[in-house]
Amino acid sequence: MLPFDEAQRRLVSSVAPVDAERVGIFEADGRVLAEDIVAPWSLPSFDHSSMDGYAVRTAELGGAPPHRLPVRGTSAAGGPIAAAPSDGAVRIYTGAPLPIGMDAVIMQEDVTATDVGGVPFISFDTQPAPSAWIRRRGDDLAEGSIALAKGRRLSPGSVALAAALNRASLLVARRPVVTILGTGDELRTPGDPPRESSVVESNGFFVASAARRVGAIARLGPFVRDDPDAARDAVKAALAGTDLLVTIGGVSVGDRDFVRPALEAAGVSIEFYKVAMKPGKPLTVGRHGRTLVLGLPGNPASASLTFLLFGVPVLRAMMAELDPLPSPRKLRVEGRLSRKPGRTEFARARLLRDDAGDYATLLPNQASGAVTSFAEADALAVIDASRGDFQGPDTLEVIAVSDILKT
Repeated sequence: MLPFDEAQRRLVSSVAPVDAERVGIFEADGRVLAEDIVAPWSLPSFDHSSMDGYAVRTAELGGAPPHRLPVRGTSAAGGPIAAAPSDGAVRIYTGAPLPIGMDAVIMQEDVTATDVGGVPFISFDTQPAPSAWIRRRGDDLAEGSIALAKGRRLSPGSVALAAALNRASLLVARRPVVTILGTGDELRTPGDPPRESSVVESNGFFVASAARRVGAIARLGPFVRDDPDAARDAVKAALAGTDLLVTIGGVSVGDRDFVRPALEAAGVSIEFYKVAMKPGKPLTVGRHGRTLVLGLPGNPASASLTFLLFGVPVLRAMMAELDPLPSPRKLRVEGRLSRKPGRTEFARARLLRDDAGDYATLLPNQASGAVTSFAEADALAVIDASRGDFQGPDTLEVIAVSDILKT
């Protein structure tokens, strides 16, 4: 039985990236870059005004204010970059190029405009510093620098930056395909008529939703009956055209747990089985060619937890995303939990805030079969394998579910 940290690192480090594809920038939000975006020019690409006002030469202003200057022209957004007149000010608008030779802008609110014999003049009582209200070329981004690094997941802001750098399309990681097989004769589909001792399948919807949240394509396969031959055939069919095969249930050691033998019969090489974690101990990891296989336990909390901590990082690694693993933070944790040492426990918790800051409180129902767990929990409190009973308040590592599913 592998320690949790070793199992997670071993799995994620073994993942081969999927291919890349080019998409239009309008479709790029949420995708993972498969190339560095290098700035072909500086941002801004020219010196321009950040305010409506008047461009001046500070050297021309001489002594202390007040100052009075004739207005010799206009610079508007989209207009040419012109040389400054020999003297005086230039009317300038936000985003307009700074006339060559001028080095400051006076806001129009600080100016009194007059007309003397048909010549416009401005008077002002301020003493502008060089570069006042000017955005200089390269202030935001230098030409030739890496604007967006390979492996970055694109946000609305990074899509906008790529557009500003004239990129109409981007090379991104292909969306991994995840095929999900629920196992067990007891399963029925949501909306089907109830039947005695049946269970509405829900784990697959958690896995599919989480997979889609991080950018994968999720496919729900047909339920797998509790029969060795049927399980083998279902696995063989599901392996075709998928990057990650997720089976749910049937991976323990009971007489009717057929999934692990079915995986092996279908040609899947088992890389490890059982992880020292709670819940989720029977996790099975295998490989068939380039297809990775995760055999999740069937209890709802166990299935959800193991997919969050193993399946989601695997999908991020498949897309070669930077930092595929979530970063826990140290928080005060309230509550109590009876436990035995030996396995790392991921207790479902809620994040809260009081006058002392952020903290987490354990949910009362920590059963592996609790369907309500991840409808209520937004964090996992990590209890080290060496610890016995937990009694809060105490400081633990806490992983926010939103950090796992960040997009």
